[in-house]
Amino acid sequence: MESKSKDPLHGITLKDIVETLVNYYGFDTLGELIPLKCFVSNPSVKSSLTFLRKTDWARKKVESLYLKSLSKFPKD
Repeated sequence: MESKSKDPLHGITLKDIVETLVNYYGFDTLGELIPLKCFVSNPSVKSSLTFLRKTDWARKKVESLYLKSLSKFPKD
């Protein structure tokens, strides 16, 4: 019997999270919601991922926004 992970982020990559947030909010709004330099100054998904992979507290903020926003995202 397989147990399903209780973690809502299980199986979702950081890249998927960042791309979903950027597609939904855009970097401008994302930078207002989470004022990180990687979202405000010359933002790109690649530079954001580099920063977030090294910075635990920032990644937690991004994951938290993703979870709060899940119900707003269009379903595939």
